[in-house]
Amino acid sequence: MGVKIATYNVNGIRAAVNKGLLDWLAQESPDLVCFQEVKANSDQLDHSPFEALGYSGHWFSAEKKGYSGVAIFSKLQPKHVEKGCGNPIYDAEGRVIRLDFDSFSVMSVYHPSGTTGDVRQAFKMEWLEFFQDYVMRLSQTHKHLVLSGDYNICNKAIDIHNPVANAKTSGFLPEERAWFDGFLESGFTDAFRAVNPNPNQYTWWTFRANARERNLGWRIDYNLVSNALAPAIANSYIQPHVQQSDHCPCVVVLNV
Repeated sequence: MGVKIATYNVNGIRAAVNKGLLDWLAQESPDLVCFQEVKANSDQLDHSPFEALGYSGHWFSAEKKGYSGVAIFSKLQPKHVEKGCGNPIYDAEGRVIRLDFDSFSVMSVYHPSGTTGDVRQAFKMEWLEFFQDYVMRLSQTHKHLVLSGDYNICNKAIDIHNPVANAKTSGFLPEERAWFDGFLESGFTDAFRAVNPNPNQYTWWTFRANARERNLGWRIDYNLVSNALAPAIANSYIQPHVQQSDHCPCVVVLNV
């Protein structure tokens, strides 16, 4: 069957609801939607409109109120829900949740940003190393993974509007891009690029300088699919017209 999975950094799920998130959800109707930066606990959201659309919400919030946090809203019943990655440093920030199904698993992941300075950039690089090790171990028992989320990295020059000017900017640093290349080489496929080679395709825009209207963006949100599952990619697309956040949704359709 075709399963539609969306990833969307909503930059605060309550604010996004007020800006029309439920209208998008009703129209697009993904089977699973992976949210990042929910910035809320489950009990701070009215679930009834989501439930009316057929979704059950699975949450992993940060310990700090109003910060970070991930969730997966699903029309499908998972056989297992894994909250966190087992590392208390990262789990305190609510960065990973995974739903397992019979033929695949879906993870919503929110990678740290390094834009606030050297300390958080170092934290980001440490996280990336940990995350790759974590996923490699997971891949031994979960062969069909979909790693959906905000990676806070543009992989290639085609993924950013001005690669020359941003060459020393967090999110496009050589060491971050090298990590991304290595991660893909370890056994994953960028679902969007598997079907869409075109430039000027972005998922995040700064609020400054009318960047979104001018499409001066970054592609930092991805659905990465295990190579073993890559033949199941039927379609993948981004939705820059959806504007409840400074990010937009990125969708993959899998025949699983």
